[in-house]
Amino acid sequence: MAKLKRACGVLLPVASLPSRYGIGSFSREAYAFIDFLKKAKQTYWQILPLGQTGYGDSPYQSFSTFAGNPYFIDLEQLIEAGYISREEADACNFGNDPQTIWYKEISENRFKLLYQAYRNSPFAEVPAEKWAAADYDEDRAAFEEFSRDNADWLDDYALYSAVKNSFHGAAFSQWDDDIRRRKPEAMKAYQEKLSDEIRFYKFQQYLFLKQWQALKSYANENGIRIIGDIPIYVAFDSADTWSHPELFELDENGYPTVVAGCPPDAFSAAGQLWGNPIYKWDYHKKTGFTWWLKRIEWCFRLYDVVRIDHFRGFDEYYAIPYGDATAEHGEWRKGPGFDLFAKVREKLGNKPVIAEDLGFLTPSVIRLVKKTGFPGMKVLQFAFDSREDSDYLPHNYPQNCVVYTGTHDNETMRGWYDSVNRKDRAFAKAYCGIRSEKTAAWEFIRTAFMSVGNTCIIPMQDYLNLGDEARINTPSTLGGNWMWRMQKGAASDELAQKMASLAELYGRADKKS
Repeated sequence: MAKLKRACGVLLPVASLPSRYGIGSFSREAYAFIDFLKKAKQTYWQILPLGQTGYGDSPYQSFSTFAGNPYFIDLEQLIEAGYISREEADACNFGNDPQTIWYKEISENRFKLLYQAYRNSPFAEVPAEKWAAADYDEDRAAFEEFSRDNADWLDDYALYSAVKNSFHGAAFSQWDDDIRRRKPEAMKAYQEKLSDEIRFYKFQQYLFLKQWQALKSYANENGIRIIGDIPIYVAFDSADTWSHPELFELDENGYPTVVAGCPPDAFSAAGQLWGNPIYKWDYHKKTGFTWWLKRIEWCFRLYDVVRIDHFRGFDEYYAIPYGDATAEHGEWRKGPGFDLFAKVREKLGNKPVIAEDLGFLTPSVIRLVKKTGFPGMKVLQFAFDSREDSDYLPHNYPQNCVVYTGTHDNETMRGWYDSVNRKDRAFAKAYCGIRSEKTAAWEFIRTAFMSVGNTCIIPMQDYLNLGDEARINTPSTLGGNWMWRMQKGAASDELAQKMASLAELYGRADKKS
């Protein structure tokens, strides 16, 4: 198991970067943020999953476990390439609030611009005379090589996306039965009928990967490593479920028999009903976990370190009967356990992984995390229950862990401090030495930095001392999530210097910065 060194980093979704066109992307602002992290003597930039968002705009409900989010394609680079004009991009409505992502407006306009770029590029099925010239043969060859190299997922994803569009965005469970069940005649007919649009979706993925690899290379050259996220589950309405039904617990008609979620607890009386299909783990084991190996290997092409979401689900997972309105009547079932991670180590070597081991942990989950050697997560917001001594209090941390003030699913630190009950606030004030409400967020950050935990990751909102208006996600709610964007200029030189001083003081500074 590859160990994480004593270091620090920042959690900020790509979507939350400032940009000219409505949502953070692989634009100059992303490069500027890497420069900021270097000045701040950080080692890690943690992001959320890069997949194309689906239901509820959540990056954890993606249309593909392999495809990237076309929203992240930098339009400025398309303008520079001559595929679209600045006037065309500026004429689109992406929302008028620089601190909010307006997904409806972006969805309505982004794909129109991308299709325009595709039609006016060397990659179109039949390029215009200007782009058909031999000068662009090398570009076309690179695109064809990308398409061949990624055909095992790209072909199905592009066809799925084109067919989905032909059914006005309907989930594949609502498509005509012949294509829903992937009958050979239907597959061939749609491939021929939608060939241009299929190529358009491949074009998007080509641009996405090319731009992301350039940005990641820039980060790595400047001493910044990317921590990415792999959701444990895939969405039911996804290219993965449609193209590989054998991987999931589905009935003879292709519908789930059980779906994923969490049981009722103190936070949710009805539990959490996520709705993702459950893996047919016996099948995965028989195949040597081939699909999972491909998935994890792909993640390590995108990221330097991978955080595995909902790690508990590999020990035991909660299965809810399909069609239930709540998660109250599910049951716990045994997951693949260490067998999966032994196979990952055998085939891929010792990779740097973070286990998201939050929530109620049974002894068997704790044993699994320990056996893998992966660092678990410690979230400071969970520490200050005045009624009991908590594993989340820094004096109880092991060295092999990743410390957070909060995650994308938490309130901001300032929001938590403002809303927590009086006794817990008093405990937090005494523990962290908080003397002023204005500096409370920084005292929490300092407490995290002081801990023995090897790695410390702080959400950007906490460095900016923002309240819950900057919260990324509230679990078990629909709407109003994944929308926050950082203001232009917020990542200032003054803030970088303050962060660098803290990193140096507690031995977390990147010495190469």
